[in-house]
Amino acid sequence: MNERIRGSEAARRAGDGGLRIVLVAGEASGDALGAGLVEELRKRFNDAHFAGIGGDAMRAAGVQTWHDASELSVMGLFEVLRHLPRLLKLRREFRQRALAWRPDVVIGIDAPDFNLGVERWFKQRGVPTVHYVSPSVWAWREKRAEKIGESADRVLCLFPMEPPIYARHGVDARFVGHPMADAMPLQPDREAARAQLGLPPGVPVLAVLPGSRLGEIERLGEVFFEAAWHVSEEMRALHVVVPAANARCRELLQAQLSRSALPVMHSHLIDGQARTVLAAADVVLLASGTATLETMLSKRPMVVGYRISPLTYRLVRALGLIKVDRYALPNVLAGEDLAPELIQDDCTPASLADAVLHWFRSPEAVAALEPKYLALHQQLRRDASATAADAVATLPALGQHRPRP
Repeated sequence: MNERIRGSEAARRAGDGGLRIVLVAGEASGDALGAGLVEELRKRFNDAHFAGIGGDAMRAAGVQTWHDASELSVMGLFEVLRHLPRLLKLRREFRQRALAWRPDVVIGIDAPDFNLGVERWFKQRGVPTVHYVSPSVWAWREKRAEKIGESADRVLCLFPMEPPIYARHGVDARFVGHPMADAMPLQPDREAARAQLGLPPGVPVLAVLPGSRLGEIERLGEVFFEAAWHVSEEMRALHVVVPAANARCRELLQAQLSRSALPVMHSHLIDGQARTVLAAADVVLLASGTATLETMLSKRPMVVGYRISPLTYRLVRALGLIKVDRYALPNVLAGEDLAPELIQDDCTPASLADAVLHWFRSPEAVAALEPKYLALHQQLRRDASATAADAVATLPALGQHRPRP
């Protein structure tokens, strides 16, 4: 007999015939996505019940969390190996508890290393599955799309170039837009942001973001700060603003700044407030990653730098694992080089400084860039939580549940 059907009837509360949705989020960004999705699904299914793995945002949205999202937040190979027995036990217990709850659908939110395996397990037992936030199949090993389809009945994508890749592998994928594009204003207020940060009016401002992980900051921080010093040598009034993602990042950034030649009185290390810093900046120097999308949505010209270990870089290149010539999300979305990318050996203080100075010296180039970033912002602004909820609500297996009009 199908294991799903054998699930405990006792798990159904008396008189409870509502839709049952399991969600699994493994970090703060996934927790926020899950909360938005739950709020929209509740509008469509007023008798729905939600349970699974999440954080404070999902709990506030009414999700019964059997485990906290932080229990899945493990970064790095050695950290994963150290926590593997605990993670395997958590996964086993979670799957059995969720199956006994008899869900109508299981939704994994990002965290593919954990969620794709969980989704596949439920799909094999007849439970419809959704994966929300596609892994970067456009950049790394496109054939993963086929494997993801073995786990998820439907994939919800944040970027428009992703569904066509899945379609080539027969996987149902929908572009739902990016919540960040919904949350950020189309026209950021630079002066208000500067006032909030206590920056003097009228001064040139360079935002420096070497990354949100310690390893990134160790590889890029000193390079970026030396580049900023080169810029400050030409622009004596330059203010450099550095947002720190957390206390550990702040400690490392502070040590790097203290060793740099940057003028102390014009250097500002800020706790968090990355979006305010981006809005306040004239130019942004940053590591490749999600922050490039935030910078694009802030309509700020940027210079993107990145380094990984030389051995890893050579290996990735030799095996042909990277399938793109562009790394920064704005460039990928636009299909053209809107932001200079200085990767690996090209990521030097002098080259980064030259690229930053180009934006400061070329107001006409900045003016030409802004409407392109605005168009990309509007493309991504799709009311992502509502669009994702529609994609879940129209799963064929949920046909017996009628969404509210």
